[in-house]
Amino acid sequence: MIHTIELSTRKRDEIIDITGNVAEFVRERRVQNGLAIVYCPHTTAGVAINENADPDVKRDVLQRLNEIFPWDHPGDRHAEGNTAAHLKAMTVGSSQTVLIENGRLVLGTWQGIYFCEFDGPRRRTCLVKIVEG
Repeated sequence: MIHTIELSTRKRDEIIDITGNVAEFVRERRVQNGLAIVYCPHTTAGVAINENADPDVKRDVLQRLNEIFPWDHPGDRHAEGNTAAHLKAMTVGSSQTVLIENGRLVLGTWQGIYFCEFDGPRRRTCLVKIVEG
């Protein structure tokens, strides 16, 4: 079974904590041990695991990605004008795998699972597949 997380992003670049959504799906499915695969089916968004304690980390990450991949790069030729979003998504990646042990996601003390929007605002989906074992 694949679980769909529906998202409405509000900004062009935005990082949204979806840890609770994934953990809730694990609880609902009553999975004790296995893997949660979190996948983003979009070419201008991604999924990351990073610190969820200090909100400045999200701000800093977006700022640095914008420095590396500026929106107004003079050499970009993509007709939609969102080459920066594609590059950011490729850098972050489209999926993360999280261990499940004793019915809980195995994340470090400060870790969270994030949906990373790079071409918003948009309606987006993020998919979760659990592999028990």
